[in-house]
Amino acid sequence: MKTAFVFPGQGSQQVGMMRDLYEAHASVRERFAAADDALGFSLSTLIFEGPESELVKTEFTQPAILTASVAAYDLVAAAGERADFMAGHSLGEYSALVAAGAMDFTDAVRAVHLRGRFMQEAVPLGEGAMAAVIRLDRDDIIAICREVSAEIGAVQAVNFNCPGQVVIAGKADAVAEAGERMKRAGAGRIVPLAVSAPFHSTLMEPAAQRLKAVLDDIEIRPPQVAVIANVHARPVTTAQDVRDALVEQAAHPVLWEDSVQYMRAQGLTRQVEIGPGSVLTGFMRKIDRRMEMYHVEDEATLTDTLAKLKGAAR
Repeated sequence: MKTAFVFPGQGSQQVGMMRDLYEAHASVRERFAAADDALGFSLSTLIFEGPESELVKTEFTQPAILTASVAAYDLVAAAGERADFMAGHSLGEYSALVAAGAMDFTDAVRAVHLRGRFMQEAVPLGEGAMAAVIRLDRDDIIAICREVSAEIGAVQAVNFNCPGQVVIAGKADAVAEAGERMKRAGAGRIVPLAVSAPFHSTLMEPAAQRLKAVLDDIEIRPPQVAVIANVHARPVTTAQDVRDALVEQAAHPVLWEDSVQYMRAQGLTRQVEIGPGSVLTGFMRKIDRRMEMYHVEDEATLTDTLAKLKGAAR
């Protein structure tokens, strides 16, 4: 039996997340204090008190989810649970790398704070867009994006999340036109996403280059556990692999379904989602319902998951 710890990305945040774990566990309070110190402002106050209008800004969302996810991971690790694989969706890849010992937490929290700022500044508000395409073949989505990019402007498939869900991103008018063509091609629905930038599209290339300069100044080590990178759905094994994958990831698609399929081919039978929400558990239900699935985001799910993992080990 092989286990993957997986970590969520942007969109899973909510005001008040992790409050009960923060109140109950000194290690969680220590992680939040370390994030506050590293950033030079009270991320903890923003997480627990909001306002939501600030927490949803990508430069704050990213360090908030990273901090919550790593703090939750600390509790799972302290209970003696270990993984054979780790992976994170977009931003979540940084959480996976911290958990795998490849990055120090304080370096990672500073990096994702800047990553969020760089992404927002790469495309002015209102000029970019993202939309989820429901129930259309990925090859059809890719083909339509290529047509619209040639005719109108940049639009690409950027998140291959699970069967029946692919996210597209790019110039707002190009995303709208691609969505209309995809509906005519048989898509079940096109769902516009409430995001502030076209993440993982080629429009993020300026952000990727700025991020590279930040990552070049951070100590990165080979992961102690196999971390599956978004950009190629394979493990990163050296410090340079990690750097290259993180830079490329900012302006290239997230191959989440492919990453899960790779781990399945290596014997994965159990997934534990660690951090706010259960988005990745939802994806797994569409990828392979036979997988054992657990998640940890508060005291109740922590207690339940640890009890089930201990029971399965016996």
